[in-house]
Amino acid sequence: MTGILAWFLSLALFPPEEREMSEQIAAGYPGNYYGPAATQARREGRMPPIVMSPHMARWDRWGKQVLRDGDIVFRRGDARLLHGYFPMSKFLANCSNSPFSHTGVVAIEEEGPVVYDTTRTSVARQPFAVWILDNVGWIGVKRLRPEHRGAIPKILAYCRQVFQEQVPFDYELGLDDKALYCVEMTQKAYRAGGIELPPAIRVGDMERAPEFPACMFGLRFFSRYALETPLTFDSEVYFPGNERHGIWSAKQLMTIVEPTFAPGFPDLSSESEILPTALVPNESDKTRTTKTSATVPSAKNSRRGREG
Repeated sequence: MTGILAWFLSLALFPPEEREMSEQIAAGYPGNYYGPAATQARREGRMPPIVMSPHMARWDRWGKQVLRDGDIVFRRGDARLLHGYFPMSKFLANCSNSPFSHTGVVAIEEEGPVVYDTTRTSVARQPFAVWILDNVGWIGVKRLRPEHRGAIPKILAYCRQVFQEQVPFDYELGLDDKALYCVEMTQKAYRAGGIELPPAIRVGDMERAPEFPACMFGLRFFSRYALETPLTFDSEVYFPGNERHGIWSAKQLMTIVEPTFAPGFPDLSSESEILPTALVPNESDKTRTTKTSATVPSAKNSRRGREG
């Protein structure tokens, strides 16, 4: 009993941090720190640039060597709900039997690789070195196979459009277009390019859902009070997935970086740690030398496993 009381007291006095690292960097900024207005202000010198730590600089160099236009980057995030007490990312990744909880779409722009993604505010454009800070477990990279790469301009055009429009974050994980969550944005960006990735699956059909009954029923219960359209076991959701379902399983994609344990903040990698190895295909890959000159809108070093 004493141990349980101590645990509750610890939670009360030291509540978990609800913000991921990229949000902590933006603390105090009124609005989307990675949105069009802030991005343009940094380019014009009206806002200070994002400071690169040595850890971020290493990932920036890695991203410039490995990533290409249209790549899908995967990570295990640490997004939380209920003031930080419910680890939403970990829950969805574990229940769906995936090393990942999150996806984003890469574009190679003036400063190098950036990731179009969604945050709690709206659609974001983050330097890859910032995006990777929110990884707390595995990362991976997928790329369109050569025969599908003609779709990349339309994929990136969709990302830039919803970024410019600042489509809000989709807390309800719905399939309509009025709001977007990360995997949904990736799915719809590829759809805009004529590439239909694997479909959404029912929440109740997640591969490991029966192993987490308390979390499953808790999610359904609390969503009744937090969301206008509550989540149910019949709700259909897009997932990063694994080899059998979700975006990772898409036949149109090839693996560039296999699931690799490479956490960012707070477990920052040391200078001696080897960064993930890219699987460079033998075939001629024209995208390796192609750079997108887009204007920013103005307004096997693999450690496999699963977290339990």
